[in-house]
Amino acid sequence: MKLGEIIKDTGAVILHGDPSTEITSICSDSRRACKGCLFIAVKGCSNDGHDYIDSALAAGAAGVIDADRRALALCAGNFYDHPSSKLTLVGITGTNGKTTTVTLLYHLFTNLGYNCGLLSTIANYVGARHSEAINTTADPITINSLMAEMVDSGCEYCFMEVSSIGMEQDRTAGLEFKAGIFSNLTHDHLDYHGTFAEYLRCKKMFFDSLGPDAVAITNIDDKNGMVMVQNTKAKVVTYSCKILADHNCRIMEESFEGMMLKIDGTETWTKLIGQHNAYNILAIYCAALAVGADKDEALIAISALDPAKGRLENLKGPKGLNVIIDYAHTPDALENVLKTLRDVAPEKELICLFGCGGDRDKTKRPEMAKIAEENADRLFVTADNSRTEDTECILEDIKAGFSNRGLAKAIFIPNRKEAIRTAILTASQGATVLLAGKGHETYQILGREKSHFDEREIVNEVFESMTD
Repeated sequence: MKLGEIIKDTGAVILHGDPSTEITSICSDSRRACKGCLFIAVKGCSNDGHDYIDSALAAGAAGVIDADRRALALCAGNFYDHPSSKLTLVGITGTNGKTTTVTLLYHLFTNLGYNCGLLSTIANYVGARHSEAINTTADPITINSLMAEMVDSGCEYCFMEVSSIGMEQDRTAGLEFKAGIFSNLTHDHLDYHGTFAEYLRCKKMFFDSLGPDAVAITNIDDKNGMVMVQNTKAKVVTYSCKILADHNCRIMEESFEGMMLKIDGTETWTKLIGQHNAYNILAIYCAALAVGADKDEALIAISALDPAKGRLENLKGPKGLNVIIDYAHTPDALENVLKTLRDVAPEKELICLFGCGGDRDKTKRPEMAKIAEENADRLFVTADNSRTEDTECILEDIKAGFSNRGLAKAIFIPNRKEAIRTAILTASQGATVLLAGKGHETYQILGREKSHFDEREIVNEVFESMTD
């Protein structure tokens, strides 16, 4: 493609080359520059791409342009021939539930016989082929490249997580969403956004950007549900598990094996558990109807869906133990999971093991402590990707949130593997043990070292030691 076609209507400025220069690839990272590529110099959060122009030219870049983040996204859309317009693209934003919802949508439509793509925190899928994801919302070049692959592979649908940071950084600029879902808004990412109001504003940007042919699906049980869609041009569809809405759901029965839901008057079994998952199921049901699925076929497909990896994942062990692995790493998510587990097995001991990530929002650490204290019988406080912070300092921040009652039932073990082992071995008969924070992750980051750490492997090792 010619350079002039790539930058058309983007506001980008040519620094090297001319409009007729032929471009074979694009990049904004000089380490990926190669012969014939276009290097897009963007000033980022920590690095300024303009400092690497000489490196890109030395690697053979045929052109260089100056662009802001929005222009970068628009250039990516132009270069890959606007792949989002050739897909039924559904995005979801909110604090909790994004990964579960897009993953369930991907499997739902796959089960309905469609070829689909997925862009999530856990992985990116082009049909059945998957690759590891790095960010909740990828960079614009990666997004458009993957969507172009989806189009070439015959995909009809794409389901995508949209983060507040991704919106603020214009990573989704130029994408044509057919539907957007709002799940909920609670405390998270204030280390980046600074205030809750700014966090809300960035989430709302997603719905403000939807076109008149799109559908905005919002959870009106969240106090910000209608705020999200108050300025959208899209058709608004509401859902609720509490009050009258366009679509409603309530839990009829629940156990560790799943729950019976009544969705718009029809009883539907699901393998997922918890009130928060009732919301997730209702959201995917709304999205399915919004983009043309048949109601009855959608409900049948929903009943066959498996939970997303690391989301209330149940490992059954000796002594009737249920060890639950969940990604809950925000106060609201932790509270949802603990209340769900208490409801499912109210007479059994509930143990909560958790920590808080380093180099991240510190204000939620004492909040996590209060929620764990209020909802669990015993507590194990440990490491969770401490990164460059000292684990002991993180644990002290968490400790500040406990009352004397909480401290009396809390055990602080910085080594997460040892904490898991101790929590399981000291659990009473039939207890529920929640390992919160890691979920699908199979690594631990301490300092600048990223090492293998799969909680499933650790749990199974402990189970084996209990049966020797």
